[in-house]
Amino acid sequence: MAKLLADGTRAAFCMALLDRRAWTATELAHHVGVASSTTTGHLNALVHGGLLAEERQGRHRYVRIAAPEVAELIEGLAALAPDRTTPRSLSATGRRQALAHLRTCYDHLAGTVGVAITDAMTERELLDWEQGLRLTGAGTSWLGELGITVSAGSRRPSVRSCLDWTERRPHLAGAVGAALCHHAFRAGWITRVGTTRAAAVTAAGRQALGRHLGLSESLLTKA
Repeated sequence: MAKLLADGTRAAFCMALLDRRAWTATELAHHVGVASSTTTGHLNALVHGGLLAEERQGRHRYVRIAAPEVAELIEGLAALAPDRTTPRSLSATGRRQALAHLRTCYDHLAGTVGVAITDAMTERELLDWEQGLRLTGAGTSWLGELGITVSAGSRRPSVRSCLDWTERRPHLAGAVGAALCHHAFRAGWITRVGTTRAAAVTAAGRQALGRHLGLSESLLTKA
């Protein structure tokens, strides 16, 4: 596993795939800036190692992150890695700031806003960290009041902490984190920024997150 992610190209592919979409080899090669001729070998290794899964439609081959646990592993490793990269343009700086403010980490919310939501849920005793992270009774009631349905019947943990890549602090993952993220998009609280993993909080979202979790307008508004 360590050998697979030690290669910079393979690690960059995995980071790109955290947007939960299925990508073709050509798309990944273009995104990362590597030769298409080397991409297939890297993707075969990642699929064989269980980090990626492949889907075929006709002549086209797509790859995606194999499971939510893989996405959390990649995000956690990225958070532990020293950041020595410097954006080379204003557009790159803008994209990086947008990702740091709010983004999806596979199927849950990350970045400054994602961590703030987790903190606010903890302060309101919707989450408890004393003996490992768990959703409290008040948290279950809160989700029900918002109309958030958590998928049942899977082996996925209800709640799980994921070390945030940019904040270096945990944000909420697991089935509850995924359900909250899905609800935020469906209710129009957040919207995607272009085709990236970055997202922005809408006016409706600022009102809702302020009312339900006490998050401030300044925190929810990207500088």
